[in-house]
Amino acid sequence: MSDPFDNICPNSMARRARQTELELRYPGRGGYRPGAGRPRSGCHAVPHRVRPKLAPRHPVHVTLRVRNEVWNLRSRRCFRALARGFARGKDRFGFRLVHFSVQGNHLHFIVEVTDEVALARGMQGLAIRMAKALNRVMQRRGPVFRERYHSHVLRGPTEVARAVAYVLGNYFHHAASWGASIARTEVDPYSSAAEHDKAWTGVDPPLVVEARTWLLRLGSERGGSTRRAG
Repeated sequence: MSDPFDNICPNSMARRARQTELELRYPGRGGYRPGAGRPRSGCHAVPHRVRPKLAPRHPVHVTLRVRNEVWNLRSRRCFRALARGFARGKDRFGFRLVHFSVQGNHLHFIVEVTDEVALARGMQGLAIRMAKALNRVMQRRGPVFRERYHSHVLRGPTEVARAVAYVLGNYFHHAASWGASIARTEVDPYSSAAEHDKAWTGVDPPLVVEARTWLLRLGSERGGSTRRAG
């Protein structure tokens, strides 16, 4: 007895396979579509992973980037908007803002937190305040920040001192890469190193809080004297 499949032409089988593929494609909305889904944020995207456990004795260095359409943050009107957000969100939910540095398209923070939940809640509250304030200045709506914040736990005195020096001297670090020459006696006015200058910021309450952890108190002393080392 012959196999009934022996008489089938290979070309006809290929045509039937293509027809079946076309029939299975859903032309309407929803369902699987090639290329569907949320696009990647780019090379700087922070992976959506579970945040590590945090101990209250360890400060955290946090970095947050804004979207391309957001104005330069190192302007008086944008910084004043950010400063109001710092003043209101600097000490909430077990989250304490000790140092900050505002750059053109990103921000650096050094914070103290009771645990990883306090970090998440504190950063969420701070980001909402900053986004609302910046949108009012720019007279726009929509998201301001490009991605999730990036956090790095600081576990030793040397690491903390280097982080403080890097954050407070971040502008000088970038300026050196541009080939600009800036006097080492200068203080970045868009950082917590110049937080005492209320006449410039236009904000009455302090923008940061005093460090409580031993690591950050020691690191601030060491980092403050070398903040332009980058």
